[in-house]
Amino acid sequence: MQRLARATALILGLALGACSQPVGAGGTLVAYVGAASKPATEEAARLFERTTGTKVELVFGGSGYVLSQMKLAKRGDIYFPGSSDYMEKAKRDGDVFADSEQVIVYLVSAINVQKGNPHGIRSLADLTRPGLKVAIANPEGVCVGAYAVEIIEQQFSPEEKLAFKRNLINFTESCEKTATAVSLKMADAVIGWSVFEHWDPERIETIPLPEGQIPRIGYIPVAISRFTQDRTAAQRFIDFLTGPEGRAVFARHHYFATAADAVAWIGASKPVGGEYVVPQEWIAK
Repeated sequence: MQRLARATALILGLALGACSQPVGAGGTLVAYVGAASKPATEEAARLFERTTGTKVELVFGGSGYVLSQMKLAKRGDIYFPGSSDYMEKAKRDGDVFADSEQVIVYLVSAINVQKGNPHGIRSLADLTRPGLKVAIANPEGVCVGAYAVEIIEQQFSPEEKLAFKRNLINFTESCEKTATAVSLKMADAVIGWSVFEHWDPERIETIPLPEGQIPRIGYIPVAISRFTQDRTAAQRFIDFLTGPEGRAVFARHHYFATAADAVAWIGASKPVGGEYVVPQEWIAK
C-alpha cells in the first residue's frame, strides 16, 4: 500500500490544478483514465475538443492508482477505468454517480510477445520455461495485472506458479507500460490484452489463450465523478464516447465493440465483467 500511496502522490499536483477553468465551451474537463484505453481515448478527447471546444485533461495510469488520485485530489469530472473491477469499487465507495455508468468496449486476456515470436511461446505453460523474462502489471492497482493473476491462480499448479514467479522480472505500473515491456524487449512475454498488438503492430504479437484459460471478458466502463463541477458537461463527453464518433474511434483501434464480438474471438461464452480479489501474496508489501 505504501507503493500505491507514493504513486498516487506523483501527479496529485496535476490533478489539483487541472480544474481551474470553468467547464463548457473553451473550458476543461478532467478524466482519470485507466491506460487500457489510452490510444483510443487520446484520439477521442482530441476529436471531442475539436467538436465542442471543451478540452479533456487526461490523467492516465493504473485504474486503482488514478482512482486514488481522484479521491485524494477531490477533483475531476470523469472516471474511466480499464475494467469493471475498479468501477465496482468506485461505485461502492460513492466516488462516481452509479447511474451515469456506461460500457464503452470489451477486452480479452492474451499472451503478448515480441513480433515474430522469437522465443516460440505458444501457451501459458511456456511462460514457466527457465530463462524466459516475463512481466505482468502490478495487480494491486492495474486491471490487466489482476486479470493475469486470476489466470495464473486458476491454471498453474503450485510448482508452475513458482517457476513463473522465477521468470517474473517486473510488475509494470499500467497497461501502457505492460505493452511497452514487450515493445522495448524488456520482457519476452506479458499476460496482457489481445488489443496490445494493435497498439504497436510492428513490435507486438498476440498469442490467444485457449477458451478454457480465459476466466471472464473484461470491459472498459466510464462514469461521472462525484467531484465534478459540471455534470452536464461530463455527460456530454460520455455521450460522445458512446455515440457514433466515439465508437468509430475505438473500432479503429481494434477494441471489441460488444461482448458478442469478444465471445466470437474467444470461441466460447464467458462471464462478463465482475470483480476479482487478488490474493495477498501478490500484493507488494
